[in-house]
Amino acid sequence: MLASLVMELRQLEYLVAVADEASFTRAAARLHVAQPGVSAQIRQLERELGQDLLDRSGRAVRVTEAGAAVLLYARAALGAVAGARLAVDELTGLVRGHVAVGMVVACSSFDLANLLADFHRDHPAVEIALSEANTDELVEGLNTGRLDLAFVGLGDTTPPGIEIQLVADEPLVAAVSKDDVLAARKTTTLEALVDRSLMSLPRGTGLRTCLDDACARSGLEPNISLEASNLGILAELASRGLGVAILPESVALANAEKLHAIEVTHPRMRGRLALAWRSAGSISPAARALIGRAQSGFATPAAGRQPAA
Repeated sequence: MLASLVMELRQLEYLVAVADEASFTRAAARLHVAQPGVSAQIRQLERELGQDLLDRSGRAVRVTEAGAAVLLYARAALGAVAGARLAVDELTGLVRGHVAVGMVVACSSFDLANLLADFHRDHPAVEIALSEANTDELVEGLNTGRLDLAFVGLGDTTPPGIEIQLVADEPLVAAVSKDDVLAARKTTTLEALVDRSLMSLPRGTGLRTCLDDACARSGLEPNISLEASNLGILAELASRGLGVAILPESVALANAEKLHAIEVTHPRMRGRLALAWRSAGSISPAARALIGRAQSGFATPAAGRQPAA
């Protein structure tokens, strides 16, 4: 009977995943199982219930009317099981389970590897998953529960639904080649740059959001000629005279032999790198332990750490 119960819970978990992802392939990837196994388990559940729960006729998998009704109970059942496990883990002090961590692209200046390695050493029963994405995707992942914590790049504002602890906070500067006409200047304004070819990280990154927000507040329309997801590439492109790169100050100074950094005085822009987690909903003991470890490790924001994306 216990084996049957476990199997039924697995079927419900698979149904929820396919409904959320609208795809058997994406659901299987999310669950870390083979796609045929997902299909077979849901087919078995449909046979047991005598109804099709999913409409497979279109490009995207959709929930049928019967599937929508079952889905409500499936989510409730899985939530109850998760709650029971959390209650037992809290009482026993056991840290186990799964933690999903996100990292913003183009960020390599803080030692995430050491953080995760130390945590794994102390809590070997916790499975850790790490993914990289732009800030917009990471924040969405936190709010939907796909991620437990993430290191995100932020502009002046903090997205709703998350709590943060700053890891780094530093100015954004305009970086040009040594023979650029602006290389004789120490300061500039954003207005003076809008007619130049600007280079930046793509939309959805914290640095780009900071630039776009500053332009919007000033009523300016920037000419973004080149985008790259790697800060080192932006620095290299600027050093070759392809335009003005908007970079964290630390990145520009690290390339001082080939770049000239110009302080942007109006409006001033600052990039922030932050540890983020969702402010609402339950947090597993494993995720809470890793968040606490990360908070301790990055208790003081450092101007020398890149805010990155």
